[in-house]
Amino acid sequence: MTLLNRVRRTIEQHGLCVAGRRVLVALSGGSDSVALLRILRDLEATGDFTVAGAAHLNHQLRGADADEDERFCAALAAELGVRFISQRVDVAAFAKAERRSVEDAARAARYAFFERAAAECTADTIAVGHTKDDQAETFLLRLLRGAGTRGLAGIHPRAGRVIRPLLAIERRVLRDYLAGCRQPFREDASNADVAILRNRVRHELLPLLRSRFSPAIVDVLAREAVLARQDEEFLQEQAIKLAHEIVLTDEAIRIDAIGLAAAPRALSSRIVLAALTRFAGSKPITSDHVERVFRLGDGQAVSLPGQTAVRVGGRIALRPGHRVSAIGPRPLAIDPRSDFACLLSIPGEVELGLRGVAVRAEHLADPAARQRKWAGRGQEVGVAAGRLELPLAVRSRRAGDRFRPLGAPGARKLQDFFVDRKVPRAERDTVPLVVDGRDRIVWVVGESVAEEFRVTDPTQAVILLKVRHLGGPG
Repeated sequence: MTLLNRVRRTIEQHGLCVAGRRVLVALSGGSDSVALLRILRDLEATGDFTVAGAAHLNHQLRGADADEDERFCAALAAELGVRFISQRVDVAAFAKAERRSVEDAARAARYAFFERAAAECTADTIAVGHTKDDQAETFLLRLLRGAGTRGLAGIHPRAGRVIRPLLAIERRVLRDYLAGCRQPFREDASNADVAILRNRVRHELLPLLRSRFSPAIVDVLAREAVLARQDEEFLQEQAIKLAHEIVLTDEAIRIDAIGLAAAPRALSSRIVLAALTRFAGSKPITSDHVERVFRLGDGQAVSLPGQTAVRVGGRIALRPGHRVSAIGPRPLAIDPRSDFACLLSIPGEVELGLRGVAVRAEHLADPAARQRKWAGRGQEVGVAAGRLELPLAVRSRRAGDRFRPLGAPGARKLQDFFVDRKVPRAERDTVPLVVDGRDRIVWVVGESVAEEFRVTDPTQAVILLKVRHLGGPG
């Protein structure tokens, strides 16, 4: 099978680029991204999608070499007749200001830039050049760090609107392809720095495993990542179903501790992880945080990222923004009129009693029903299921919330959106938000679907979201 056909098969298998979709290509200048741009440009002739542009971020970390990368990418895009969008970001300064590692800051800056570039060229998806080798490296890195199946699932073919068409292709195959095209690419000298753990895995551990244990180690590890992802998807789906029974959805997140203890640990740990993530914001939730919840005795409380967990009798309550002293629990004060967060299963419904509404989610199975023209506002909307990361939740707004309203050129502050829509100040804290597993706003209930989750291909899966007034018709 030719390289183009292999990539086409990955695209079709995971529904990465459907008819009419516009794709932005992330272009660093390295072999993987250069091959990605050329391959997608060739596949564009099939008419299934359009290459909307190529995006390059100059991280300003390597001086003249970084500037030369930018010039190289601009020239390649011009040669291939592709719109070129670039930006320069002082990543070192950004990392210092945010107190993050340079690697983490670079990744955050890169994906934020890709989102802006996608909005600029009206792209539906963002293609990045991760390969089968990257998958194997990620699997090993997470294994070394002690990850469970969620971490070992590695790199997904799709994450939101980021797609990875080369995930089943080996890096050496891409370099052979470029050599056959006589297409040069840029080498990043920092990729040879074995002080960086990923580079040690790439240049030392993988070659050792390949030479001493299995010549096909990259294939083996990539296959293990796929199996872990399949297990994780199944377990997560079962955890969501169980959560609908034992997670109580009032103004805090309340968990039936007895039902939690009775559930298989593979499911109960996922329920706790999902619940803790709701109030954690950008703070990471670790397995140790999950274990602290399981160890809570009656009357005990523990401070966790963004929240406090307290157990009273057979209930565990998670409340945002509160801490307990080192000498023991103290009374928790929270205004129930303003803060809420509830898991939303599919199918399922959560009732927000103090707001007098219920929000429901269900799969829209009838292909004919999916063909309707979906409105961006109102009591019933459809969203593209393939772009969601489960589980869904319904929560109140938080400081810093941003989303891209339907049809808008880019993301904006939720506060500004409310002002433009003339939502009264007194009502803004009561407007429910449906968010996905990455806490991305999917639907500002009654006001707008996020552009990222707009239904662009009705032949694909659609989730129906509805709001109803309690006591009214369902």
